[in-house]
Amino acid sequence: MKILVTGAAGYIGSHTCRLLIESGHQVVGYDNLSRGHHMAFERAAAGSLFVEGDLLDTSLLGQIMRDEAIQAVFHFAAFGLVGESVEHPQLYYHNNVEGSVSLLKAMQQAGISRLVVSSTTAIYGEPETMPISEEMHPAPINPYGQSKWDVECLLQEARDRDGLGFAALRYFNAAGAAADGMLGEDHDPETHLIPIVLQVALGQREKIQIFGNDYPTPDGTCVRDYVHVCDLAAAHLKALNLLEPGTGIQINLGSGVGTSVLEIVEHARRVTGHEIPAEFAARRSGDPPLLVANNSQANSILGWTPEYSGLNSILTSAWQWHRRHPQGYKTS
Repeated sequence: MKILVTGAAGYIGSHTCRLLIESGHQVVGYDNLSRGHHMAFERAAAGSLFVEGDLLDTSLLGQIMRDEAIQAVFHFAAFGLVGESVEHPQLYYHNNVEGSVSLLKAMQQAGISRLVVSSTTAIYGEPETMPISEEMHPAPINPYGQSKWDVECLLQEARDRDGLGFAALRYFNAAGAAADGMLGEDHDPETHLIPIVLQVALGQREKIQIFGNDYPTPDGTCVRDYVHVCDLAAAHLKALNLLEPGTGIQINLGSGVGTSVLEIVEHARRVTGHEIPAEFAARRSGDPPLLVANNSQANSILGWTPEYSGLNSILTSAWQWHRRHPQGYKTS
């Protein structure tokens, strides 16, 4: 199948492009490179067509879909920083929501009815019960989560109106890197815990700040569900194989295991062999104590079980990437 991948030069997009190629599919990458890295796409899908373009350019999207005889679309081109969304909510509405409207319009005009979308468990807000299941009512508490829920609502409308077949995959915390160390996580600024911890190990940061040690968790620090980026890529491929016009899949993707901030730091010390200085700081507003997935629907509907999402696999692969690429894709 020939697949258009938006956000193809990003973290999860590039890993998914590689798996699609390895699985016998053809890929056309589409990214405006505002936050992605062209080298990531080249390493993932060497020789495949890449188009630098904006998600709001409906005409260009439609032209590519028709000229390249695209059969399905994977959509990763969204902004995903909670803090930034609070400071610039219109930016998130413009890129995430209006961009998705543009993509859906281009697909409808080109007669494409298969779409796999990167969503997020931020749509649930601050759930009162754990683990988080798909039956919980969405109640986003920040513009990022709201923008993603708005997109899912658009997908449901397109399913009912135009016969779109879609899968919205709600990620927990993506982490890790490709096993060969050629693809990995490279954000500027970096806000994710594991890369920040590993930057301390590399001497690029003086210490790791742990925000809060008085949460109602076993060691007092926040607990999160980490899922390996290669497991996320595999779930997209499984979703693609299930897409049918006029149907929708909305599913959590997590390991089902909670890991605390202190556990991440302590395990990173073992994996890297570095001390990794840490200090406690005040809680951050809006950080729930515990966020863990119920991934039973991903297992029963997609047939997806995480293979690489153990803490050791995540940290070992991430450390290999960061050690080889201390400046990310800028490393020569």
